[in-house]
Amino acid sequence: MEYVDILIVGGGMVGSALASALSGKGLSITVLEQAAPQPFDSAQPPDLRVSAISPASASLLDGLGAWQDILAMRAAPYRRMQVWEDQESNGTLFDAAEAGVEALGHIVENRIVQLATTACLQQKSDIRYLCPARITAIVYEPKASRVTLEDGSVLVARLLVAADGARSQVRDAAGIGITSWDYPMHALVASCEMDYGQQDITWQRFTASGPQAFLPLTGSHASLVWYNTPTEVKRLLALSDEALVSAFCANFPQKLGGIRQLLARGSFALTRRHAACYVKDGVVLAGDAAHTIHPLAGQGVNLGFQDVAVLAEVIGDAVSEGRDFADASVLKRYERRRKPANLAMQTGMDAFCYGFANNIGPLKAARKLGLKLADKAGPLKREVIRYALGLPRGA
Repeated sequence: MEYVDILIVGGGMVGSALASALSGKGLSITVLEQAAPQPFDSAQPPDLRVSAISPASASLLDGLGAWQDILAMRAAPYRRMQVWEDQESNGTLFDAAEAGVEALGHIVENRIVQLATTACLQQKSDIRYLCPARITAIVYEPKASRVTLEDGSVLVARLLVAADGARSQVRDAAGIGITSWDYPMHALVASCEMDYGQQDITWQRFTASGPQAFLPLTGSHASLVWYNTPTEVKRLLALSDEALVSAFCANFPQKLGGIRQLLARGSFALTRRHAACYVKDGVVLAGDAAHTIHPLAGQGVNLGFQDVAVLAEVIGDAVSEGRDFADASVLKRYERRRKPANLAMQTGMDAFCYGFANNIGPLKAARKLGLKLADKAGPLKREVIRYALGLPRGA
């Protein structure tokens, strides 16, 4: 039986970033991860699973020493983001220059982010990284939770961190409930090679059947996202490569341009989840274990990285003040700062999703007017962009 101060279950993007953020505070930290990410090879085509990393998240990763590693592998900056319904001229164009930043964000493969954050934690002498680590049992006890691994070893944690995703074993073991519901659409995702070079714009068009999105990747690659009914997504996935490319070209706007080759495809259901609470004595939830959000604006992993920043700050302050970092009264500081912010983003994305899914005439006209007015909002538009990017106001 081994005792550790902090045991992080889940070494994905959020869990591995949190481990590095907690390093250097005089605590023993262990990270458990089921499977290591595949090593990077520049000859590999882009992965299907990508994230839109905001400037605030990039700043956090830079502070951990991971951002330069990410850039050294591959990341596609986007400086403009266009949103419209029916006609581009009635939409809104967000530009990095309006917010006073070099880029609105970077589209990065999730695996690349995880590789970089994992490399960071492996350089820390106060972090032990166990991978592959198969968990056979988790028993929650306030400040003495026990995790049994497949090899029979038992870890006892003063603070158990759930960074193990939407179907969190830790959350279930701690008896923390969630509210959840499925959205009435699935997402079809395709990685493609385009007929043109690297783009610096991401765009999203709203249609009667669901949004369509273009995410620029490095070189001539792009990620296409097509939201639609589960039945239609299933039908599209069953098409041949040639037929699916034809469907993209026929249904997406003309500005998509030509698709040279379809590299990969996949789909996923859309589910909103939110934990009833984020903390108990000796346990804390972060990232998808605490909340999942509609991926419409690509805020999921950014919310997770904001969790990392606040949780590391709260634990660091407790250690420096001589307080018990695993006590619920301390951890509640984290919950008070993150739960309302995450809920607000979830609610905003729901309003956006359902609002654009309704084709009632007056509402549709109001949407078009709203997008048009947003495009001309000046200073207000600048502040909206900075808020979405996780940047301070008026900077």
